[in-house]
Amino acid sequence: MEIEHKNQNYNILKDAKDLFEIEYVYENQPIKRSFNKPSLKDRQSLLEKLKTKISEISNCELKENAKQIVFSDGNPESPVMIIGEGPGQKEDEVGKPFVGDAGLLLNKMLDAINIKRPKVYITNVVNFRPPNNRKPETSEINRYALYLREHINIIDPKILILMGSTAMEALFGQTLKISKERGKWKELIVNQKTYQTILTFHPAYLLRQPDQKKYSWSDLKTIRKKLDDLKITI
Repeated sequence: MEIEHKNQNYNILKDAKDLFEIEYVYENQPIKRSFNKPSLKDRQSLLEKLKTKISEISNCELKENAKQIVFSDGNPESPVMIIGEGPGQKEDEVGKPFVGDAGLLLNKMLDAINIKRPKVYITNVVNFRPPNNRKPETSEINRYALYLREHINIIDPKILILMGSTAMEALFGQTLKISKERGKWKELIVNQKTYQTILTFHPAYLLRQPDQKKYSWSDLKTIRKKLDDLKITI
């Protein structure tokens, strides 16, 4: 299958062909645009306070069984914020989200739409590794969702990418099914501010179900188009 992109300001890297087995043609016309956001110093201070607040959480099975908090990675001034589920074993050891096999796949997925990982901001719904890498329970998701919403407000991204059903549940509840809702833009309201949000599969799921990569590739193109339409440079 050959996909042609005309008059768009991005490169579809060669990783896309290897990752999704798709041929492509592209043109590249970069657009520069700046955004007015709170100072980096102020944002970093708020993030440190939030990290401390989460670190001091009590009566939490996740914290009690984890080695350390896994708070975030990437650029806190990024217009794009990615939210996953929770740390795995490798993340728990390193202290950063998405550094295991799922993280390697995430890097390739971002590269496929010409986004370098250091340019985005990444976190998870829960900040401590669940025992035996189990899925966070609903009570845990709801508890950490309060911190997650504060996290979103601090970063104040132009676009939110929710990867996996846990991230979807934390911010949209349990009534939605990611298989039906992925690839669609939704408006998420956090503290009276609206964020353009898209749901997509978690890279760990794609490692288990590689036949679903074609849907993620469609989602990635949708994300790239939104960035271009909004004239967001990243």
